[in-house]
Amino acid sequence: MDTLQTQIQNYLEYCGTHKCLDEKTLKAYRIDLRQFSAQIPVSHASEITSSMLENHISMLHRRYQPKTVKRKIASVKALFRYLMYREILDRNPFDKIQLRFREPLRLPKTIPLHTVEVFLAAIYGQRLNASTVYRKRNALRDAAVAELLFATGMRISELCSLKSQDINLHDGTILIYGKGRKERRIQIGSGEVIRILNEYSCNFSAEIRSCGHFFANQSGKSLSDQAVRRMINKYAALVSIDLHITPHMFRHTFATSLLEAGVDIRFIQEMLGHSSINTTEIYTHVAVAKQRDILAAKHPRKDFRL
Repeated sequence: MDTLQTQIQNYLEYCGTHKCLDEKTLKAYRIDLRQFSAQIPVSHASEITSSMLENHISMLHRRYQPKTVKRKIASVKALFRYLMYREILDRNPFDKIQLRFREPLRLPKTIPLHTVEVFLAAIYGQRLNASTVYRKRNALRDAAVAELLFATGMRISELCSLKSQDINLHDGTILIYGKGRKERRIQIGSGEVIRILNEYSCNFSAEIRSCGHFFANQSGKSLSDQAVRRMINKYAALVSIDLHITPHMFRHTFATSLLEAGVDIRFIQEMLGHSSINTTEIYTHVAVAKQRDILAAKHPRKDFRL
């Protein structure tokens, strides 16, 4: 009989080959399941009881925030579903466990639109005033990256994994491979963004051919998410933006801005690549908060003197 360690390894290989999960997700599964196997006092999955799972879950609650606990439990539950599917187990110990805990609502962090404008202006200013061709080309690529993040709301992982054939600048569409390799096609709604992407594509054509990815560095290698984060930090510091901006905040800002402009939430769900509308609905809380601020500042009742 295979040990729990071997079954976990088999499951991770299955996730990579059959479920086509990306490396980031696989890494999270690997960490969660390694921690689980280290905490469980038996060597085989068939020996695991509901009480052992409850002890593991209690330990997670003591150490981690609810969102992390939820993810770690989901990793272990997925493992047991796999073991049932493979008929390695004839009973699932999770069936006897009640899992109900409320995760505190955390609103997505957005970037004020004026700050986005200042940030983009800093990149274009850097390009205009660049003292060398190398710096000018870097700023061109940085502008293309930042513009695309804000124009489409795509994830940083999706942007960095874009292949050259995934972008059609003639009709302004992008084929995005999201979580679980789920495909979606999204329009680039701005002619200015298409123009800067075209300019970047022509200027970096050799580097793009070299690595096969749409976004490349000047050494001909694909652009990493760490490089994008460093780029954002650099320009934010350059114009003294008093806000820690992350790539994902462009995604939140994209979604919230569309919702505030009256775009149907179903369209936003499709553009973001969310499997469930429940995930997209978090942005309605941000819109309501904005509405509250507007009414508090602008409603004529505030000027009444009774």
